Amino acid sequence: MKKNRFRTHNCGELRKDHIGEEVTLSGWVENIRDHGGVLFLDLRDQYGTVQTVSNDDDMFKNIPRESVITVKGKVRERDEETINKRIVTGEIEVLVDSLDIQSKAKNELPFEVMSSRSSNEEIRLKHRYLDLRNEKVKNNILFRSEVIKYMRTLMEEKGFTEFQTPILTASSPEGAREFIVPSRKFHGNFYVLPQAPQIFKQLLMVSGFDKYYQIAPCFRDEDARADRLYGEFYQLDFEMSFATDEDVYKVGEKVFYDIFTKFTNKQVSKAPFRRIKFKDAILKYGTDKPDLRNPLELVDLTYEFRDTTFKPFSGVTVKGITVHGIGDKSNSWFNELVDYAKTIDMPGIGYITLLEDGTFKGPIDKFLSDNERDELIKKCELKTNSVLFFIADRNHKKACKQAGLIRDELGRKLDIIDKDKFEFCIVNDFPMYEWSEEEERFDFTHNPFSMPQGGMEGLDNENKEDILAYQYDFVCNGIELASGAVRNHDLDIMRKAFAIAGYSEEVIKDKFKSLYTAFQYGAPPHAGMAPGIDRILMMLKDEDRIREFVAFPMTSGGQDLMMGSPNEVTEMQLREAHIKIR
Repeated sequence: MKKNRFRTHNCGELRKDHIGEEVTLSGWVENIRDHGGVLFLDLRDQYGTVQTVSNDDDMFKNIPRESVITVKGKVRERDEETINKRIVTGEIEVLVDSLDIQSKAKNELPFEVMSSRSSNEEIRLKHRYLDLRNEKVKNNILFRSEVIKYMRTLMEEKGFTEFQTPILTASSPEGAREFIVPSRKFHGNFYVLPQAPQIFKQLLMVSGFDKYYQIAPCFRDEDARADRLYGEFYQLDFEMSFATDEDVYKVGEKVFYDIFTKFTNKQVSKAPFRRIKFKDAILKYGTDKPDLRNPLELVDLTYEFRDTTFKPFSGVTVKGITVHGIGDKSNSWFNELVDYAKTIDMPGIGYITLLEDGTFKGPIDKFLSDNERDELIKKCELKTNSVLFFIADRNHKKACKQAGLIRDELGRKLDIIDKDKFEFCIVNDFPMYEWSEEEERFDFTHNPFSMPQGGMEGLDNENKEDILAYQYDFVCNGIELASGAVRNHDLDIMRKAFAIAGYSEEVIKDKFKSLYTAFQYGAPPHAGMAPGIDRILMMLKDEDRIREFVAFPMTSGGQDLMMGSPNEVTEMQLREAHIKIR
């Protein structure tokens, strides 16, 4: 077999076993160091870095860093005092006989490659090809490949078949804003990029395939966050025929447990993951994405203040959070929490401390009756030096949300969250509908294709907010990692479910034509979910920014600074797509 003329070995794979061998190496010049008149050149490729040295004083001169070169020479052992234990090739070096410059880099770099992660992110993304040479950045991308490869192995072992679904599709009202693509052939019509393969995977179930999965790209015109990419992201999408929610739970538990135990050393929840009803999650944690590493829970005190004379607590939702043993914290500590409360649209936060003699200390105490004090001690299980925090608002949902945020902040301030754990739970029994104040009607809370609990009879409930759906989220450490549902495969139930949300049958036929038609030819019961790959990677590596695991991400503002998109197109391109810019 003819050897690659550019290299016989990879830089980062040379070891003491190679001492005495003649090698050809190719890579990027990481650094040139002058040690008392002797020049050393560190050569880097994907596999690592190796030190090279030459007896020719001029060989390494005038070579800019990050240039691509090929060297030939002999591997030799380093002197004991020059061994570098920080790199795997630190016991050897290559004595270079010849050097060829394959491509010369500019003398000035936009940032230092070795420390690029401390540079401005926009500069990094503009020159991403340089940023990706940074060892940490490069390893994150290689790590992504390893995790996805393992995901495929897990799904194949469970009997799932990998599919690919279309990228150009039809618009459908699934919640997020879509990217539209003009059609050249069909004047005035548009494709869209799929928000998710939702409809296609259901159609595969209707087609008779039993278990589908896909490493699926999803496209949504949503603002970016630290844990959400702009424009596109990937998920491990899977669906099963003749399956219940429990069947999906078992697959999800297997996937998450195996991935998180394989790629981290942290403690991971064992199956079965804790199940929490949506209603209970809101009551106890103020969110449907609870961080179970935080032992604090919310207590509803609305009933205890039913007859209060304290106006801020009268006729409103009142939530409490008990924290034991912190009554001796400084005033500045409590003031910091008050300041945080103001950042989440609260006027402040009330609190009282139970003293050793059974009385309370705090500005709210003077407004409490003896009966209210007794009820609070009992309901909140207060002890000497316990502090009870109050969160109140006329809007029940707002009070719960704010209480959940205060719970999270207390967890951080008290340092009671175990960072060496991955605590999973499954939040289920989501309400099928929620009331829209803007449109003055009920609308779907989650996926409109979910099966209502109780089927047709379940939809007869007079209080539409009490109708539950077979919907579920997998949550870990306060972050939603997957969402799924048992799908509605019955046309009669679907018609009624959409009618409650104000959609006529004509709308279903128009907006969801493929499913509406396909379900008339025999559709199996089916269920599935979609773990978010990018978020999983971020959690596994304890990264703060999800973009660190994407080879060529956009900025948070939705720009690709490297490629220069979005950009203008020519008048001819616009004419061919039948578009006129207004």
